[in-house]
Amino acid sequence: MPDTPSPLHNYLLAALPEEVQQRLIPQLELVPMPLGKVLYESGDTLRHVYFPTDSIVSLLYVMENGASAEISVVGNEGLIGLAVFMGGESTPSRAIVQSAGHAYRLQGVRLTAEVNRHGELLQLLLRYTQALITQMAQTAVCNRHHSIDQQLCRWLLLSLDRLPGNHLKMTQELIANMLGVRREGVTDAAGKLQKLGVIEYNRGHITVLDRPRLEELSCECYAVVKKETDRLLPYAASIRR
Repeated sequence: MPDTPSPLHNYLLAALPEEVQQRLIPQLELVPMPLGKVLYESGDTLRHVYFPTDSIVSLLYVMENGASAEISVVGNEGLIGLAVFMGGESTPSRAIVQSAGHAYRLQGVRLTAEVNRHGELLQLLLRYTQALITQMAQTAVCNRHHSIDQQLCRWLLLSLDRLPGNHLKMTQELIANMLGVRREGVTDAAGKLQKLGVIEYNRGHITVLDRPRLEELSCECYAVVKKETDRLLPYAASIRR
């Protein structure tokens, strides 16, 4: 990745016809996405949408007692702020940066104006919304029926699909918050993967050494989400290959 990411490093923006890109790209603002930055809290009115390029954002549901669990991850295949597109303006989830990088920010009114043309952007966002709903549904099933070991594998694979390399900067405490489990469970699961030579973990840095083995150890949830995302967003799938 270059020092200054291009808007076309976001697959949704890259998939748009040139005439749509020419209308939207001049209105985009490149913004840094530091680890842990909260883009919006539950109930906030959304004024902007974000198109990640080399960052990953987690959508979390936060309980009244402060406990939280991740409901989906968004990276360079999508955008943050679907409530703007859907017309709801706010959402009960929190959006927090889980992997640092950059994103392009667009005013919500600009997105709405383009969507109201009923052109390619509208169709693309509808397909992306279906892919995101699939991920949310599968995450709920996974959290209920699969082990922490399998959940961690799924989470690592989904994250890798949204990054240009095999390295993640992530603490075990943050992973535990994402999965809605105790930190000790993540420590044990990560330790097993390290002993198997699948990952290398050191002071908040995770390097995936054996992706095929990681896919074998994951539950079927990752494959379901990836298959549906690739079907609905074929342009993103072709770039990843």
